[in-house]
Amino acid sequence: MNNALLEIKNLKTSFRIRDDYYAAVDDVSLTVNKNEVLAIVGESGSGKSALAFSVMGLHNRAKIEGNIYFKDHDLANLPANKLNKLRGDDMAMIFQDPLTALNPLMTIEEQIAETLLLHHKNLSKKKRREKVIDLLNQVGIPRPEHTCDQFPHELSGGMRQRVIIAIAIANDPELLIADEPTTALDVTIQAQILDLINDLKENMNAGIVLITHDLGVVAEMADRVAVMYAGQIVEIADVHTLFANPRHPYTRSLLHAIPNIDGGNDKLHVIQGIVPPLHKLPREGCRFAARIPWIDTSAHETNPELHEIKPGHFVRCTCHNQFYFPDEKKKEEQADGIS
Repeated sequence: MNNALLEIKNLKTSFRIRDDYYAAVDDVSLTVNKNEVLAIVGESGSGKSALAFSVMGLHNRAKIEGNIYFKDHDLANLPANKLNKLRGDDMAMIFQDPLTALNPLMTIEEQIAETLLLHHKNLSKKKRREKVIDLLNQVGIPRPEHTCDQFPHELSGGMRQRVIIAIAIANDPELLIADEPTTALDVTIQAQILDLINDLKENMNAGIVLITHDLGVVAEMADRVAVMYAGQIVEIADVHTLFANPRHPYTRSLLHAIPNIDGGNDKLHVIQGIVPPLHKLPREGCRFAARIPWIDTSAHETNPELHEIKPGHFVRCTCHNQFYFPDEKKKEEQADGIS
């Protein structure tokens, strides 16, 4: 635990709908270590981005409960002026959509230099430009002197994403949160962006939180994985354990839905239903139960908790002991009939 960079304890982030507050992040506890990539995976609506925005203090109207410890500070209870000193300097975020994250009326140099100026007021204009060019070089943008004077709409999607990364790493942060950093990019550019993020981890010894729904990216990039569903963490393990021995029904369903070239003529698995809306989330019992109706209700806990089934491998709810897919049960019965 001495290597822990970020510790989230019992975090609850709630949003008001009409007259009540509903938790989009519900009692989440996580640790991110130095020089580690922690991937957070799950469907849209699982609470991944809400968790990231809670860490960065970017929610305006949410009710935040619990603790977020970073560098001897509790970010969940830190005054705005002190949080602003950390944000963009010691901790930074790569946003999902670079076109909306960038200001269309400012040049690329102005937007990167703004981050430098906020935290290093003594830098001269000349030094700031030199630093901006150096950052653009680091993220692999050709002709950085020319790009400095361009506006976001003049750049491709991949180049805009690289600019967002340049802004994020401008002050050598210790914690970097990447929220779907390769969304809407073509496969070639995705690979380049992921290689860049991996290089940054090695060069800066930073802790990285990678938020994604792409399990291929997770397999390539992550050291540990936290699977999130309906505001809760349902499974945590190192990346090798999670792919080799997934235990929670949701984790297994996600992996089961990936096309397999060795699968023959088997149908692609489809997870039934959708993530419930925030105000309709079941607050008792296994939140994934409704999407696996063939499992007996007695398999679920009334108040599911995370159980450490092996060192470092945590799974929520006892349903992981009895979970199977309908096709697996059918094969079992057929095998018993033959025997």
